[in-house]
Amino acid sequence: MSSVPPRPPRSFGSVSVAMATPMKPGGALDIPAAQRLARHLVNSGADSLVLSGTTGESPTTHQPEKDELVTAVVEEVGTEAMIIAGAGSNDTAHATRIAVAAERTGAHGLLVVSPYYNRPSQEGVYRHIRTVVEATSLPAMIYDIPGRTGVAVGEEILDRFAQHPQIRAVKDATGNVAQGFDRMRRTGLEYYSGDDNLNLAWLVHGASGVVSVVGHLTAGRYAQMVRAVDSGDLFTARDLSAQLAPVVEAVMGGGQGAVMVKAALQLQGLIEHRSVRSPLVEATEEEIADLRTAMLTHNLLKDTDR
Repeated sequence: MSSVPPRPPRSFGSVSVAMATPMKPGGALDIPAAQRLARHLVNSGADSLVLSGTTGESPTTHQPEKDELVTAVVEEVGTEAMIIAGAGSNDTAHATRIAVAAERTGAHGLLVVSPYYNRPSQEGVYRHIRTVVEATSLPAMIYDIPGRTGVAVGEEILDRFAQHPQIRAVKDATGNVAQGFDRMRRTGLEYYSGDDNLNLAWLVHGASGVVSVVGHLTAGRYAQMVRAVDSGDLFTARDLSAQLAPVVEAVMGGGQGAVMVKAALQLQGLIEHRSVRSPLVEATEEEIADLRTAMLTHNLLKDTDR
């Protein structure tokens, strides 16, 4: 009998990068840069990309921009990676329109966040997500991030979601990993780590994969981590996690992953501008200096890079 543990199901791949949306000065989307970035991420080890998520500045990008982005990225890498489109809004009708357009423009799956700011009841959260999902034929991943939305996905509605044929997975960014491990076992839903500093913990407890911001810089190493866990080599997985911890801190320590990862990509020469849309503001020179030091230390930047 083989001692290699069984692999979890992976409807949304194993290493998904929550892709930043490249922009020109002034905030216009840079679609050719988005295609180049998507190509780089897939070549580096990502087998899935999330477009128009939080890191993609979903609250301040709009249709038809989102549609143009999905179309372009699907054209570039859609036969090599799963393309997941964020369909997030606190207006159910708006989120539904985003989801329908994502399917029409070629997305392979949806990421649906619980509605934010207006703090609906649990029944309201359930009806919102179900309505958005059922507007398409795509498989869906629920995004549970109460620290941003102000409302968590509760146990009772999660059990109901688990019975829905289109809802396959949860991206968990609750920070409550013990609860998540129990939910993963109880519901049978695929779970994806939504916190880069907890990726190893999720994987060794049977998560299907990660949805990562830091994966912009480390997709290949996360793919190695997944393979190590799959083969039962937890020592290698642990060492990879320890090596990546300072990079996670450099990018995510300030809580502005969208800002810092654009700065990192600019340092690497992968995007020309680190522009973001208000109310986000670009990384400061001091933040960039610290980031550059961390990237040099961990071989993510050459001395000749900017």
